[in-house]
Amino acid sequence: MIHSPSSTLLSAVRLIGFLVILALLASPSFAQTVANGETLFEAKCASCHNFKQDGIGPQLGGLKGVVDAQYLDQFIKSPKAMIDSRVARAYDKFRKFRTVMPNFNYLEQREIDQLVAYILKQPAPASSDLALKNTVENPVGPAIAQSGLVLKLEKVIQFPATRKTDPLTRVNKVGVHPITKETLVADLQGQLYILNSQHQADVYVDATVQFPNFVNEPGLATGLGSFAFHPDFAKNGLFYTTHTEPKNAAKADFAFADSIPVKLQWVVDEWTVDKPAARVMTGKRREVLRVNVVGQIHGMQEIAFNPYAKPGTEDYGLLYIGIGDGGAVEQGYPFIPREKNHVWGKVLRINPAGRTSRNGQYGIPPTNPYVGKDGLDEVYASGFRNPNRISWTKDGKMLVSNIGQRQLESLYWVKRGKNYGWPDREGTFAIESMTNINVVSRLPKDDAAYGYSYPIAQFDHDEGNAIMGGFEYTGKQVPALKGKYVFGEVVRGRVFYINLSEVKEGKQATIHELALALDGKPTTLKALTKADKVDFRIGQDASGELYVLTKSDGMMYKVVP
Repeated sequence: MIHSPSSTLLSAVRLIGFLVILALLASPSFAQTVANGETLFEAKCASCHNFKQDGIGPQLGGLKGVVDAQYLDQFIKSPKAMIDSRVARAYDKFRKFRTVMPNFNYLEQREIDQLVAYILKQPAPASSDLALKNTVENPVGPAIAQSGLVLKLEKVIQFPATRKTDPLTRVNKVGVHPITKETLVADLQGQLYILNSQHQADVYVDATVQFPNFVNEPGLATGLGSFAFHPDFAKNGLFYTTHTEPKNAAKADFAFADSIPVKLQWVVDEWTVDKPAARVMTGKRREVLRVNVVGQIHGMQEIAFNPYAKPGTEDYGLLYIGIGDGGAVEQGYPFIPREKNHVWGKVLRINPAGRTSRNGQYGIPPTNPYVGKDGLDEVYASGFRNPNRISWTKDGKMLVSNIGQRQLESLYWVKRGKNYGWPDREGTFAIESMTNINVVSRLPKDDAAYGYSYPIAQFDHDEGNAIMGGFEYTGKQVPALKGKYVFGEVVRGRVFYINLSEVKEGKQATIHELALALDGKPTTLKALTKADKVDFRIGQDASGELYVLTKSDGMMYKVVP
């Protein structure tokens, strides 16, 4: 964000913007203007920006005197236009963060003026420890290579738009109805669709109707987060969902000190379905647990049952819950995910049929690692920034993908009681300073003393901005994928795999890229979506066949022979 290119028109526009800010500063209503700007910032910007340190986008503290009001005005309206025009600061930030902020040109001019006034009022953050001892600039190399394998895609459906602005949909997770074996797809906006044999979508449940306090704004992972069917669903009709509600909507089961802000609450609900085989879900619900979070990012993105657990075995009927740090580390509260008696930055495991928890709404599996010890009883594993997907391999490995901060995207073979490092580790590297979590260093010589566990695969931000977990391929239509775990990258929409035969604790499996083709022609998801942010997701049907989804346009493709 630096000064716009000089031209008579832009200079005049810049002067007008400057005069607008001066008028605002002189106005007795300036305090209200800034307050309105803060509300807008929290709703539209805080998922990617703060005023302390870089997150998904740059921190915005201390911009007064660095950029002018007109630059911010133009950047908010159309960042891509400024990047494409090679405006120096805009282009520099694009090269650093490797993602393009969406346009906010649908905002009214007065709203943009309020946003700019609020941003320019924020002081610069405390100085960061930039001169660290062992900083690593390019953590992972060499680059991920093409495998030579090509995935043939076939269009399945384009889901109806649930937004007026990009992304048009927020299709986020794929599941399977246990009885009908039909595929279900959830949109974070609140709709859970069920697809018939002709791939037509009906609404299985609408969270906007079922939850009076349901919210899906601010965006970026808020809304209808995840869903899971109990393995005995055909008999007991139990179905589980997660969603977001406003702060203070109800008393949280997991909260932090009053001095720390709360942005949202994540809620797990259990449904007793009236007719388990029905294609429209009706039934009674009860709340299982409720969690406060500092921000709208890194929330409760996943709930899942182990599909390979058999009746009578330890894992059968136990619900795993992935919950991130809620943006706490970026906001200056690293102790929130680090503390082993806290719920944040963890993978939890509960027995929804039990009632031994503190709130009396679920059970604590007696084999959880901290039962009877110092630590939260619900915790199965810890040290995650954003454990966004959980799946299992046929031989029993639990794989968790974890979206990283500025440097590393990681895939973990998760085991009971292990700590995977966040916020003191990112991938196989150390974070030396909590005031600059965007740089990583080599592990210290005494690293073994800390007891951290490390990923089985990782890539850095040269390759992609955010990992999206996937599945072991268990279908029959694409034999070349047998023995492979297929996953990908959210922003650029690249599709990867690792060979499961290479998965060994403490070692890195080689990541390979899969090429794509549609209608017999080579393509990429970025080309298909025509979007700067693809928002890639991956799903699996009842037969183990794979699906590729792109949130930016709501498309769903099947991987076919």
